[in-house]
Amino acid sequence: MTFIAMDNLINYLLQFGQLNQQQIDLIKSKAKVLELKKDEYFSEAGKIPKRVAFIDTGILRVCYYNSKGEEITKYFIDKHNFAVDINSFNQKIPSSEYVQAITDCSLLILSTDALTELSLTIIGWDNIISQITSKALIEKVNKLSPMLSEDATTRYQEFLDKFPTLANRIPLSYLASYLGITQSSLSRIRKNIR
Repeated sequence: MTFIAMDNLINYLLQFGQLNQQQIDLIKSKAKVLELKKDEYFSEAGKIPKRVAFIDTGILRVCYYNSKGEEITKYFIDKHNFAVDINSFNQKIPSSEYVQAITDCSLLILSTDALTELSLTIIGWDNIISQITSKALIEKVNKLSPMLSEDATTRYQEFLDKFPTLANRIPLSYLASYLGITQSSLSRIRKNIR
């Protein structure tokens, strides 16, 4: 598992820049495996994030509580992507979001110290991270912006189109929250689509 997970991480990084074998070995030596059970948190609101996760298997969700105390799902992160509250991580300020496993997950973790060492040691590392961050932000905007203007049925249809494997793997309550509708509305929409 670990060798395949490490290879998945390296292959992901190589999409954004060149790494020689020595650099690859250094990255592999810094990454630690973390198994998260369903419903466990990778990071919590109110705490400063001190690590970044690369999802090898499973699905994480990013959520927060609004002013009424309602839990709101912002988005989901599927395997072979990084997970971190990037603003809080970079600015070293407490996060306003929770990152929670909604299935059992296998993660590769890079700590702040490990990332600093990689930045100081690998020429081009900061550029790779910058490109990954840009890609993630663009994807986040693309996931959120079309959702805001569409009706609920269209939002659900678009979710199915973009994430065909997720709909049956995440709890209805999380999906309804993400789509900005009630669970009963989502159940009705799902019945009508079938």
